[in-house]
Order: sequence, then C-alpha cells, then structure tokens
Amino acid sequence: MDASDTLHRYLTGQREVLLAKLDGLSGYDTRRPLVGTGTNLLGLVKHVACIQLGYLGDCFDRPSGIPMPWDLHPDDPDADLWVPAEESTDDVLDLFRRSAEHADATLAALPLDTVGTVPWWSPERRHPTLHAVAVHLLVDMARHAGQADILREGLDGAIGYLPSAPNLPDRDAAGWAAHVARVEAAARAVSDMG
Repeated sequence: MDASDTLHRYLTGQREVLLAKLDGLSGYDTRRPLVGTGTNLLGLVKHVACIQLGYLGDCFDRPSGIPMPWDLHPDDPDADLWVPAEESTDDVLDLFRRSAEHADATLAALPLDTVGTVPWWSPERRHPTLHAVAVHLLVDMARHAGQADILREGLDGAIGYLPSAPNLPDRDAAGWAAHVARVEAAARAVSDMG
C-alpha cells in the first residue's frame, strides 16, 4: 500500500467514525450546543465537510463549485460549525458525501508531491505539498472525531470508536463504574496531598 492509499484509508476511517456519532440521535440532539462554545455533532460534520473541500479542493486548484457557509453568511464566523433549522440533516450529510468524493478525487488525481496554496496559512507555510495537507487534514479530522466521541458520550453514554469496533475494554456498566471510581480515588488522593 503506498502513502496515498494509506492516507485515503485513514481519512475514510475518520469520516466513518464521525458520521457514526450521529446514529440513533434525534435532530435536536445532533444540533444542540453541548459545550460553552456551541460545539454540536452535526456542526462538526458540516465543518469537516467544508475543510475537506478547502484543503483537498481549492488549495490545489480543484474547486468543487459547492457554496461554502462562510460565502453564504459572511457575517457569521461560525457558519460552518452549526446547522440552521432550515438546513436539513440530509443536506449536511449530502455535503459531507460530496466533499469526501471531491477530496478523494484530488488524492487520486495528483501526486503527493504536488504543491498547493493554503492562503490562510502563514507565508512561510503557505505552499505545502499534497502529502503535507492530507496529513494536516487527517489530524484535524481525528481531532473533530475525538470531540464527537466526548460529546456523544455526554449525550447518552454511547462510547467507542464504532459500534462494530469499539476499541475499548469490554466492560459492563458496573465495570465502567468501578473504573471511574478508581480514577476518581486517584485524583482525590493527589488533591489531598497537595
């Protein structure tokens, strides 16, 4: 497997993980702000769709023609991080699918040493290779998938990488409660020392 195939495989995996965090939730629970910054699950999906189009489209002279939220709502700096009521979940999922297809087409069409332009990066970093941009995107996607992990656990207790591959110890509720108690006891012990 070459580097391009490896990057594609990991990008595909992070996409799958992120989308899985929406499974079984109501429209309200996918959209509602879950922390003080307004971060929400469907907004994370929308954001990742947009950054895929930017990094693996526009930055390599491969515009998708798909309007970006910040173009449609230039006065909203968070337009790609939340989903207005008039925008359906299916709209966001379609954007995500289309952005993944466009990003994958760029990876398939261009060699990894192709130099692009990332206008929002500092001048000394502004002209990275496709390989560097794909790694950057993968790291960013993994960060957002991790955010989605925590948000989903806070919503309904659902945990793990994917339902089919949780990547966590096999514990029942009592096992998790015992683990949490052990972690809490260690934290309190340190607090009592200092």
